Amino acid sequence: MQIGQLVSEFNRQAGLNAWTSMRAYHNRALIDEFKNRGIDLSPITHDGNINFKHKVFYDLSTNKLIPLS
Repeated sequence: MQIGQLVSEFNRQAGLNAWTSMRAYHNRALIDEFKNRGIDLSPITHDGNINFKHKVFYDLSTNKLIPLS
């Protein structure tokens, strides 16, 4: 997937409250792919956990995922 597609996939998961093991595996793979590409996730990380509360956009100039609040 291209980065834009990964961001769209992240945004589809943002704000959802229901959790299943399959969703957890999916989201873990998604986050791992962002990390493998060297994308900074610190703006959406709190206490070591990724926050799916808000949708994000990818800032190419800083190589970060930025939350839309």
